[in-house]
Amino acid sequence: MTLFRQIYSLLFGLFLLVVASLGYVQFTETQSFLTKQMESDLNNTSNSLGIMLVPDLEAGDIVGAETLINVIFEGGYYQQVKLTWLVDGKQQIWNNPIHIEGVPKWFVDLDFFHTIKKESTITSGWIQLANLEITAHPGFGYHELWRTLTNAIIVFSILFLIAIVMARVGLTWILKPLNEIAKHAKEIAQRKFGPDMQIPKTAELKSVVLAFNSMSDQLKQLFNSLDEEVGELRKKNLVDQASGLPNRQYMMGRLNSWLNEPAGGALVMAKFDWLEEVHSKYGYQVRDETIKLLAEKMKEQLDEVASSVIARIAAYEFAFLITSSEHDQTSKYLQTLIRTINQEMSKAGCKPNENFAIGVAERIGQMSVSDILAQTDNALQKAIKEDKVFHWFETNEKQLFTREQWREHLSAAIQKRQFKFKWQPVHLNNSNNILQRELYCQLNMGDKIIHAGQFMPYVELLSLGSLLDRCLIEDIQEKHLLSKNHEPIAVNLTFQSLSDPKFHEWLNAFLRSTSLPERICFDIPEAAVYSDPDACHSICSIIRDNGAHFGIDHFGRQFGSMSYLQSLRPSYVKLDQSFAYYDDSEHSGELCRAIINVARGLDIKVIVTGIEEMRQLERFTPLKTNAFMGYIFPPTEIED
Repeated sequence: MTLFRQIYSLLFGLFLLVVASLGYVQFTETQSFLTKQMESDLNNTSNSLGIMLVPDLEAGDIVGAETLINVIFEGGYYQQVKLTWLVDGKQQIWNNPIHIEGVPKWFVDLDFFHTIKKESTITSGWIQLANLEITAHPGFGYHELWRTLTNAIIVFSILFLIAIVMARVGLTWILKPLNEIAKHAKEIAQRKFGPDMQIPKTAELKSVVLAFNSMSDQLKQLFNSLDEEVGELRKKNLVDQASGLPNRQYMMGRLNSWLNEPAGGALVMAKFDWLEEVHSKYGYQVRDETIKLLAEKMKEQLDEVASSVIARIAAYEFAFLITSSEHDQTSKYLQTLIRTINQEMSKAGCKPNENFAIGVAERIGQMSVSDILAQTDNALQKAIKEDKVFHWFETNEKQLFTREQWREHLSAAIQKRQFKFKWQPVHLNNSNNILQRELYCQLNMGDKIIHAGQFMPYVELLSLGSLLDRCLIEDIQEKHLLSKNHEPIAVNLTFQSLSDPKFHEWLNAFLRSTSLPERICFDIPEAAVYSDPDACHSICSIIRDNGAHFGIDHFGRQFGSMSYLQSLRPSYVKLDQSFAYYDDSEHSGELCRAIINVARGLDIKVIVTGIEEMRQLERFTPLKTNAFMGYIFPPTEIED
């Protein structure tokens, strides 16, 4: 029982006790007063009637005596009048039966009034004429007592209702600070750190609110310190100090992640020997300053062309991972890179287009990290050997379709619903149970099966993300995928869907109409949270308000603060696959542990991704993650 109900019940009981006491006092006082009034009235009547009967009794006028008694008796206040003539012993009796109108019989049967009689002897001088006995009628007493009780009950009932309403309003107002404290305590338990509570006027609650505010501040500071620790460890382990760019370790992790995701693009490697010339001429301080300026310029110029990761992988070597692009865009990226390098070389006093070489290899089909590194390095060595500025790695493999052919095929596939599904289990760490299943799709095009890795880059490039997501989510319902197992199904949302207000409206209507929204999870890439935070907050609110769930995909990949977790409150985070490929060094373990602790500190489930063998999974055991997924349990066909 809540405190409100306990206090409410106590006040209710006390009020009933007071009302019952007042009612009892009122009843007894009224009963006593009426009894005394009837006794007084009976005495007066007996005396008056005795005096008035003397003349008729002396004269023996029976008719006159009866007339006097009838006048008094007809008033109805007396139950019986008995007159005994002492001359001849004749006795006359007048009776009035007990019948009381307006008073329930059960109330009369309670017998609150005893019989009140008055006997007297009528005399004339020393001569005794008659005996007179009058019995009072209890009707008056019962009638007055019943009227008083009913009036009291009506008044007490009205007072009771007024008291109930006032008690409820008063208690709600008095306990409002306590309700705020309870609400704040729940938010703290859920690791929601909002603004401090206002100090209430109630003295007893002031210390409690101050304690809660202090505890909330301490937990907030603890989370911020974890977030800062992650930032420091990233700088220490994944960032090159001279250039401020990611280092080789980060680039290798991103390469692994990129090749395991449905994406296109290219890898570019560049060797800048002119930096050694700067070193020999001006010393290492000028060289490092030149590297820093070069890195800033490259980030500024190249980010406008295509999304990429730029890393310094050796003293004079840089790598550029273009995560999503076609050949023409990669060519533009390369031209911009060459122009930027020449501008910085001129500023450093070096001759443009000399002492640097660039190798380029595009991602075509299924490739491993060693494949694309070998191709890029081969192109770089050929450019150095032939004294060229750049060289593209030549491959015999051709693109499956042109851009326009992809547009035609994908539009038709979305319209005709030609996608087939697989799902991959996300296993819990401490049991054989499955936390959820991640949905994968592939495209049936005639006798060909096109994997998501081949067509998803073109879905994003051709702005078909919202249409594809609608198609896949509707297929979950129409093909009854939720009824094929009891675990939730996770769906990846594209960047276009996250930023599309019309898709938000459609998703809201879909979730409201579906019968099992709590069994659907949506994966939101961490990069989208940084690039369009308002849109992500909007779609996360829609998902949460409709009872569905969402998680952050590629968690820990971006270099920014993780404070967004406090406002978004995802159900889970999927650790970026790159963490599965980092080496076993102490520094990598510290960074991974710190990132996981940020999520665990907010009571968010952590799922490790990219697990291919038990040895990888054992590295995460001390970090106390919740679940894992990867090709150790590959995607399986969904049975029809």
